[in-house]
Amino acid sequence: MTDLTGISIQKRQSKLRQENQVFSILIPSWNNLAYLQLCIESIQRNSQFYHQIIVHINEGTDGSLDWVKTQANIDFTYSERNIGICYALNAAASLARTDYVLYMNDDMYTCPNWDKELYETILSIGHPYFFISATAIEPVDTNNPCALILDCGKNIESFREHQLLEQYTWPRMEDWSGSTWPPNIVHKQIWDLVGGYSIEFSPGMYSDPDFSMKLWNAGIRQFRGISRSRVYHFGSRSVKRVRKNNGYFQFIEKWGITSDTFTRYYLKRGQTYQGPLTDPKIPATTWMKNFIKRIHTLSR
Repeated sequence: MTDLTGISIQKRQSKLRQENQVFSILIPSWNNLAYLQLCIESIQRNSQFYHQIIVHINEGTDGSLDWVKTQANIDFTYSERNIGICYALNAAASLARTDYVLYMNDDMYTCPNWDKELYETILSIGHPYFFISATAIEPVDTNNPCALILDCGKNIESFREHQLLEQYTWPRMEDWSGSTWPPNIVHKQIWDLVGGYSIEFSPGMYSDPDFSMKLWNAGIRQFRGISRSRVYHFGSRSVKRVRKNNGYFQFIEKWGITSDTFTRYYLKRGQTYQGPLTDPKIPATTWMKNFIKRIHTLSR
C-alpha cells in the first residue's frame, strides 16, 4: 500500500496464529539485525504468555528483511527507506490483533516475568485508561530517574547474559510515576482514540512525551512504571545514526510548554508512584519561562 505521503508500506500477517496472545509488541528496527534477533529471542524465551510480535523493518539492507520473512510466527511491515519511529509504529500497529499495544526498542532484552508483571498490573487497574512502562536496566548512568544501573555489557559483543539473568532482580526500586519511554503499553482502544504516534515528530525525537501529552488530554491519569517488570537496554542504537528533528521546539509550539515542564509537573516522572495523577501545580516563574520560550519558538 502507499499512503498520501508517498511512503510505500508492505505488510505480512502470519498465518500461524497462536491462541491466547496477550500483547501486540511493536518493534521498529533499522538495519539492526543482531539486536533485533536478541530482542525477539528474549521475548520468546522469557515471557510467561504468548504475544503477537510485529516488527517494522526500515530499509532492511543488513539482512533483517530477509530474516524476518523466514520467521513464520512474526508479523511485519516494511518500508524501503527509513521512515522513522512514528510512521513505523503506526504501520505496525495496523496489524495489532490483541487488546494491548506495547512499544519496544529493538536494542532491548526482556528479563524473566517482564510481561507477567505488566499484565497483573493491568488486571489490577481494571479499566483501559492507563499508560504503563517496564523499567529499563542500563549499563551507563545517564541521570535517568526511571532507570536502574547494572553493567552487563554496553553492546551485543560484550553482553553478559548469564550475569544479567543472575542479577536483574538485585537493584531495588519502587514503582515510579511518569510512564513515557518504551517499553510501554496502552489499551488498543486508547491508542486508536489518540491516533497513535504523531508523524509531525518524525523521525521521532520528543514523540514519546508528545504521545503521553495526547493521553493526558484524553483523560489518562495512570502513568505508572513497574519496577518488577525489567528489560536490559543497550542504549539508542538507531538514534545515534539518524538525522534528528528539532523535537524540543516542536513540542513547545504544539503544547505551549516544554517537555521538561510536562514530565516534571504533570507526570512527576521518576517520583515514587502514589496513584493516579492530579492536575499539576506549576510555579508562576515556570509558567513565565514557558511563555517566553513559546514566544521565542513562534518567532523563529
